[in-house]
Formats: sequence, C-alpha cells, structure tokens
Amino acid sequence: MVLLETFLTLAAYVLAMLAVGVAIEVGPRRFAAAVGDARRRLVGVAPYVLPLLVVLGMRRLALTVGPELSWYLQWNVSGLIYSLEGATIATIQSLATPAVTEYFVFVYLYGYVFLLVFPVLAYFALERSERLAELLAAYGLNYGLGLVCYVLFVSYGPRNVIPGLADSLLFTTHPTAQHLTAEVNLPTNVFPSLHTSLSVTVALFAWRTRREYPGWLVVAGLLAASVAVATMYLGIHWVTDVVGGFALAGVAYWGAVRAVERYGCWQTLPPWLADLPSRR
Repeated sequence: MVLLETFLTLAAYVLAMLAVGVAIEVGPRRFAAAVGDARRRLVGVAPYVLPLLVVLGMRRLALTVGPELSWYLQWNVSGLIYSLEGATIATIQSLATPAVTEYFVFVYLYGYVFLLVFPVLAYFALERSERLAELLAAYGLNYGLGLVCYVLFVSYGPRNVIPGLADSLLFTTHPTAQHLTAEVNLPTNVFPSLHTSLSVTVALFAWRTRREYPGWLVVAGLLAASVAVATMYLGIHWVTDVVGGFALAGVAYWGAVRAVERYGCWQTLPPWLADLPSRR
C-alpha cells in the first residue's frame, strides 16, 4: 500500500511537470499532430526500442540473480573507493540545510524521472525520428553497460560504508522513498551512477537539439547538474561513481549517435515483425 501511494505521488508530480513542459516547449498543436502521425514515428525508432526493452528486462532479472554472481567474482571495490575519497561525502553533507535537502530530494525522485521522460515526448514530436532513435539507443547503452558494471563490481554507497560519517538523507527525510528505490536497484549497485549517466546523456542531447528546443537545454543542464550533486549530497553515491557516470554518458552518447548514423531508422516494419499480430 505504501509503495502504491509513493508511486502515485511520483506519477502525479511527473505528469504535472510533463504537461507544463510539453505545453511550453513543444506546443499542444505540434504534439497533437505528432500523435496523429504516431505509427510512422514509432516504426522509425522500433529497431532501437526493442534492444532497450531487452536490456531493461535483463536488468530486472539481474536484481534477483546478479548479486550471486557479483559475490562469486568477489570484486568488492567499496573499500578501494573509500580509500581514494575518504570523508569527501561527509564534507559535502556538512553544507546541508533543510531547504537544500528538500530540493535535492525532489530532484532525485521527481526531477530525474521528468528529465528522462520529457525528451522522449519532445523528440517524438520532431518531424524526423533520428533524435528520438539516438536517445533511445543511448538509454539502452547506459542501462546495458551499467548492468555489466553492476554484475562485475560489488560497490556499496557512502551511507552503507561510512554510516557514522555520511547520512542517508534521502531515507531519513523521506522514509517511503526506500520502497521505490528497492524496486529498481540494490545497495551493491552504485558504480557507476546511472542517475548521473542518464541525466548527463539527456543534457548532451539537449545540446544536440538546442535549435529545436532552446529552453530545454537550460532546464536539462540545470537538472542534470542537480541530479549529479544530489546523488552525493544524499549519501547515495561516491564522487567516483559520479565521475564514472559522466564517462558512461559520453560513451553512450557517442555510441548511440554513431549507431543511428550507420543504421538509420526504419521506413516500414520488416515482414517478420509486421506479420506478428496476424499470426495465430
């Protein structure tokens, strides 16, 4: 029941922000026209949607079987990261105030989801499908490469390694948030920071589409920077995780752009896929 209430609160905030964003940056008429032409646009990005769905499915499966493999490999890098950083996160948290904490909690929970979903809608509204295809491919690369790292490395965040120095500000100020985070991640999966990598990826694409959506570049840049800081301020990630997230974002952005440049978008569905609904 608590999980449902938390999810509904998240959905309400994000939907409200999406409605405002689409109305201001995309425009209702433009978006409505895109919805009317949805089939062509969805067909165009289909080769990038399918791998993303596979990766997300594998990531969900890894939440149950991944830890066993991770501990079998015994590559626990938590101590190494702590030896490199020491009490850096505690120093960052020493600047905490109630107002700043509320801001970063909001950004981490609600702003992050908005940051990932809005460009999907905005690029869907563009006449050509390449930008949306690139974004979806980049999401797939982020999740896929992140999953590999999560399986290879056991890595606990500051709130687990140095609980006496770093507070879990997210859970102490909003205890119900742990019901959501437990559904999508594990305490051992912190390197690299996917919150950071995906947010920076969105910011990179916001720069790529700055002519189409100049206002979005400003919003995406501010939110991406805020998310990266929030992961450390709230005691969830190390600085090392955030740096790794920046690197992952660069790789995912570059790989996605090159993939779409090489393979392009579909003009029509291939026969094997177009015939699926009619098969019995």
